[in-house]
Amino acid sequence: MTATRLAGLLALLVIVLAPVVVVLAPSPASAQTATATAATPADIPAVLVSRQAAAALDLSVGSVVQVAPPDGSRARDFRVAGIYEPTPDPSRLGNAIHAVRLHLPDVLALTNPPDAVRGAESVDAINIRLTPGADAAAFARDVNARLPGVAARPATDAGAAAGPFRVLERFHLAIAIVTIIASTVFLVALTVMLVDERRETVGVLRLIGLPTSRVLVQVLLEGVLVAGVGSVFGLALSLVSEGLINRFFQWRYDTALLFVQVTPSVALTCVLIAIPLGVSATVVASWLLLRRNALRLARR
Repeated sequence: MTATRLAGLLALLVIVLAPVVVVLAPSPASAQTATATAATPADIPAVLVSRQAAAALDLSVGSVVQVAPPDGSRARDFRVAGIYEPTPDPSRLGNAIHAVRLHLPDVLALTNPPDAVRGAESVDAINIRLTPGADAAAFARDVNARLPGVAARPATDAGAAAGPFRVLERFHLAIAIVTIIASTVFLVALTVMLVDERRETVGVLRLIGLPTSRVLVQVLLEGVLVAGVGSVFGLALSLVSEGLINRFFQWRYDTALLFVQVTPSVALTCVLIAIPLGVSATVVASWLLLRRNALRLARR
């Protein structure tokens, strides 16, 4: 993407989020129902209102509201053209997002001082959504190379804002590693106990002539089957829990944020960890049992 095309893309950005515009109230002369839309003057500019703000102020499509900067000056009437769901933000969890989205000229008319020089406006940051599957890192490198002075980076590397979440991710990784190691030790101990209860059966198989390798293969296949069934059950339980957990916390914090998400990569990773560990625990426990004398296993 060339610099000219990027500048054209930014020039065509007609809807922006204006966090500086925080004064939002129903206009005294407004109609609060969609049936009054026809009576609304056509020259009133349109605005999008967040779902939380619409619920708090009892707004609907067609309502007329007054929007003003924080100091309350230069208030203007706007017609609610739609209600949108704010982008989930973990850093604002628990805070109701009362925001509006305005056309760029309307934002400038509200925020610029009357004596401001036209064309001297500036922005601190611009968010660009790429098409699904696009390489965000490659796009950022291309923009940085073509536009000196512009710092482009993927949203996952958004400076200090991503720091706490990276620490939290590493903490979760450490907890997961400790949990896997502890569960593996417990699984081996449990498997040894279960295999020891079948020592008479193993002893009879040895006495009728089955070699140790044949019994070990049978135990291996049994371990694969049990580990596979356990993995499927665990994935099914996680999918059911995912929906319940997300619904509860989305209701609790009034947000569309996904708190738990079982992606295909996560499911594959769990299966690749669970099956080898389950099979290994079964084989180790069986090998310890098969090393004993066949007569002692059969108690004869």
